[in-house]
Amino acid sequence: MGNDLVVLDRKARRELEQLLTDGNTAQKIAKRARIVLMTADGHGVVAIMREVGVSKTTVWRWQDYFAEAGVDGLIKGRSKPPGRKPLSAAMKLKVVEKTVKERPANAAHWSVRSMAEEMGISHTSVQPIWAEHGLKPHLVRSFKISNDPDFVAKVEDIVGLNVDPPEKALVLSVDEKSQIQALDTQPGLPLKKGRAGTMTHDYKRNGTTTLFAALDVAAGTVIGECLARHRADEFLSFLKTIDRETPAHLDLHLILDNYATHKTPAVKRWLARHKRFTLHFTPTSCSWLNLVERLFAEITRQRIRRGTFNDVTELKTAIDEWIEHRNQNPMPFKWTAGAKSILAKHRRAKKALAIAKTGCK
Repeated sequence: MGNDLVVLDRKARRELEQLLTDGNTAQKIAKRARIVLMTADGHGVVAIMREVGVSKTTVWRWQDYFAEAGVDGLIKGRSKPPGRKPLSAAMKLKVVEKTVKERPANAAHWSVRSMAEEMGISHTSVQPIWAEHGLKPHLVRSFKISNDPDFVAKVEDIVGLNVDPPEKALVLSVDEKSQIQALDTQPGLPLKKGRAGTMTHDYKRNGTTTLFAALDVAAGTVIGECLARHRADEFLSFLKTIDRETPAHLDLHLILDNYATHKTPAVKRWLARHKRFTLHFTPTSCSWLNLVERLFAEITRQRIRRGTFNDVTELKTAIDEWIEHRNQNPMPFKWTAGAKSILAKHRRAKKALAIAKTGCK
């Protein structure tokens, strides 16, 4: 292995020496030239390794290749063997179609390796195809299409209240967040550089509470009340709280979901005596139209999820303090989706679901 005897004619030596002295010569080519020159001058492999700073196999490789291809070979370098033939457009299309239209026989979704095995290609070939077409078979998003017969009218009504509330009235997004647990967890490790804070899986349940909240859509302020349960009695009690804490001269438009406690005879009788209250119900399976849900997500993330509470009283105090702090600098949520875009998306979803069920376009 290697060629310890390299004979250079004058032309070859001159060309190699020019490569070394030319400041524009690439470093890798200069090293190859030095290896050949030192070999021709009688230096051993070990001395060349130390002088040039390369491995023994590198010295052997360029000794042999110079004997084969000369100075031009050193400059051009060894030609690499041809890589794997790129996949055809037809094969890529088959991968995409199989991904979106079929499932593997023994799994709920494709992985890059199961798809590669199915198609007889490398898993590294599957990955760029999926990336190019935005396919992520390992992810799934849940959805629910409302079948409310009054879907269109209700969407237009609620979006109108959010975007263009009536004058001399308050629009309040109302709901209850039930079964909030007062969890007492063991202390975790603190946050530090290179490590997130930790929470133990161990916890003790110390009771629950239900947060009733009314979000002023325009101002962003919140009327909140923690009650032990979420029956019609508690909802009626919260309506009375809203009545007390809002200006008496303003009409009140409440956006609510279709929970049964919002429609009991007792609630209807109370509303009949309090004419300034008007209830607007979201379509079935459309709680996302109720902006107070966004508030519940915020308080859960900011105060409840990582909280430690020895009893329900501590939990209620934490919730009340969070609401009080928010009301000092209220930030209303901005509704951006128009009714037309929501209804158009709903129509497309129903059509796509019908096609999926029947297989007919």
